[in-house]
Amino acid sequence: MYVVKFEDLNKSDIGIAGGKGANLGELTQAGIPVPPGFVVTAETYQKFMEEAGINDKVMDILDKIDINDTKALQAAAEEIKGIINSAPIPDDMILFITEAYNQLCQRVGEDDTDVAIRSSATAEDLPEASFAGQQDTFLHVSGNDEVIEYIRKCWASLFEARAIFYREENDFEHSKVYIAVVVQKMANADKAGVMFTVNPSTGEEIALIEGSWGLGESVVSGDVTPDNYQVDKKNNEIINVTISDKKVMYTNDENGTSIKVDVPEDKRKERVLSDSELIQLTEMGKRVQAHYGEPMDTEWAFENGILFLLQARPITTLGDVEEQKDESSDDVGDVLVRGLGASPGMASGKVKIVLDIDELDKIKDGDIMVTTMTTPDMVPAMRRASGIVTDEGGVTCHASIISRELGIPCVVGTGNATTTLVENDGVTLDGKKGLVFEGISETKSEEVAAVSVEAAPIITVTEVKANVSMPEAAEKAAATGADGVGLLRTEHLMLTSGIHPGKFIADGREDELIDTIADNVQIVADAFYPKPVWYRTLDAPTDEFITLEGGENEPREHNPMLGWRGIRRELDQPEILKCEFKAIKKLHEKGYTNIGIMIPLSQSPEELKKAKALCSEVGFEPHKDVEFGMMVEIPAAAIMIDEYIKVGIDFVSLGTNDLTQYTLAVDRNNEFVAKHYSEEHPAVMKLIERTIRKCAEAGVKCSICGQAGSVPHIVEKLVEFGITSVSSNTDAIADVRKTVARAEQKIILDAARKRLE
Repeated sequence: MYVVKFEDLNKSDIGIAGGKGANLGELTQAGIPVPPGFVVTAETYQKFMEEAGINDKVMDILDKIDINDTKALQAAAEEIKGIINSAPIPDDMILFITEAYNQLCQRVGEDDTDVAIRSSATAEDLPEASFAGQQDTFLHVSGNDEVIEYIRKCWASLFEARAIFYREENDFEHSKVYIAVVVQKMANADKAGVMFTVNPSTGEEIALIEGSWGLGESVVSGDVTPDNYQVDKKNNEIINVTISDKKVMYTNDENGTSIKVDVPEDKRKERVLSDSELIQLTEMGKRVQAHYGEPMDTEWAFENGILFLLQARPITTLGDVEEQKDESSDDVGDVLVRGLGASPGMASGKVKIVLDIDELDKIKDGDIMVTTMTTPDMVPAMRRASGIVTDEGGVTCHASIISRELGIPCVVGTGNATTTLVENDGVTLDGKKGLVFEGISETKSEEVAAVSVEAAPIITVTEVKANVSMPEAAEKAAATGADGVGLLRTEHLMLTSGIHPGKFIADGREDELIDTIADNVQIVADAFYPKPVWYRTLDAPTDEFITLEGGENEPREHNPMLGWRGIRRELDQPEILKCEFKAIKKLHEKGYTNIGIMIPLSQSPEELKKAKALCSEVGFEPHKDVEFGMMVEIPAAAIMIDEYIKVGIDFVSLGTNDLTQYTLAVDRNNEFVAKHYSEEHPAVMKLIERTIRKCAEAGVKCSICGQAGSVPHIVEKLVEFGITSVSSNTDAIADVRKTVARAEQKIILDAARKRLE
């Protein structure tokens, strides 16, 4: 399969079309306005390398180079590119590619239409790596001969020095990274730029948009400091507009070639995007984020007033940055230059001004790199620097993206850093406020070191949530960067109050019970807002609730674990359950619509029906007013999950602690049989797999909140089964996220290998 149209691709086709091509196919299928095109597949590249007999020669060169020797690395890259660019392309490949190009020309009604030739590596745009600028893009290519020529140049760009270095540093095997090539109708943009669907540094739910005149290359490359706009996604309120002095732009000359020119004087400080265009972009961003289910980094263009999306990929640099105090820079000298805070953190070091690629060797560990704008070739030197300062660029330019990915503080768009700062002078930069101060902050030395080596947060498609039992633990759990709360238990709220919920009802204090629940749940919902919080209704074992005031009437059960608890008890005491529903309804009416409800320990779909009916009785409609789900803790629920789905559920959470003991007839609290308790028992794993796969087929979100969600090799299986999220205890979230990321990457790479075998 040499070529594939966008319409026949989706985001799972990275092994065929690379990250860029797969996402363009996904956007096309989702109905997002994307200029039409096709992809020359990764298989085509692989076959070209094999039939030309150059693959082994290229790998031999790569095996011998030292990537930290900049000159040797660049020489090896040039040698490899020369080999590829001189190798003949098989005639059958040329035939298929030219036919696809001719069909594209017919589709748009133009002879030899202008296209963009864009690289799309099969390891590109993964959750943990952006590959920003590693391979080449060629604009305004037209005619069959040029298309073929520049596709080969794209293949060769897989071995740019910067790309070789990046793969080595990120442990991607050269022999297992292939390149597809996107051939796409050029959008002859009047204005273009980049949009993050959330703030890439803080994760705030605002659309961060940067734009300039002409093609978007000027924004992405950092050749220009673009206008910066921020839009509140909740109400489309434009909360910030910063107009920049846009000195250059990319446009077409009379031959249709893309060239960099000066912006006309009267447009340099003119606002690029109108309010209506900003809202149109924001709505597009919300649509794309909702489709992918995660924050996205997009490139856009307006051509004759029509909005096109040119690219979308998951944001790889979301931060969970601790708020810095205003006085954090009090012990440093005067402000020397001001710009945009592009990557948070404080850094101190000696100024090293880089005006040419040949000067990169002067950057030593801990220096502050100062340059007009970084390029992909500068990444090795950027890794050695403790901070980056640029004259040009916005918070979506190359310097910003790479600095955030590396965890290096960065200030961009200063306008004059290269001419104002002095070589070898000591400075301190604040990457949050966008300031560069005179002198080195001695009192911040430990803090600076910590910031400089901190790794960029890991972003996963499978969400990693927190289990929360106590409201007072919510703030700590939220600080981990968890994607929400997969299990908010109610039992501790009642135990802490010291009063049995039945006593509130018996004493006519129903409103007090509702407020007790609502006030405590609000603390958790507030800490995580707008991330989802799944509230589990009361699971009240008799042996725990007998100790509460008013609990003297609790029955004495021989085995409370198998007794009067969960939804079976709540349906026997509906007034308590209705108070819980009223409490969550009260919070929704206050704006905490991120709270969902799930029922515990259900053994029959009839219990789900009855619970939903009680929720409707209090004027709170499941699925309409609130997301409504259930725990799967009993084998019966896992076996009958199809029937529950027919009744209607928005989400499911696997409680594997109970599911294991009920499947194996092993009391997990009994030390005499503890050795027989195993969540990895084949029967338990089959129930888990069945539930996840059935939910995935029905579009029902599925999570896990038992101990199994913290066991690495089990988590890998859960991700493979297609689980939506994994919820763990606060102290395990960081490790679970790493495990999830590895599992996702393994699945993607295994799929790519299978397609190419």
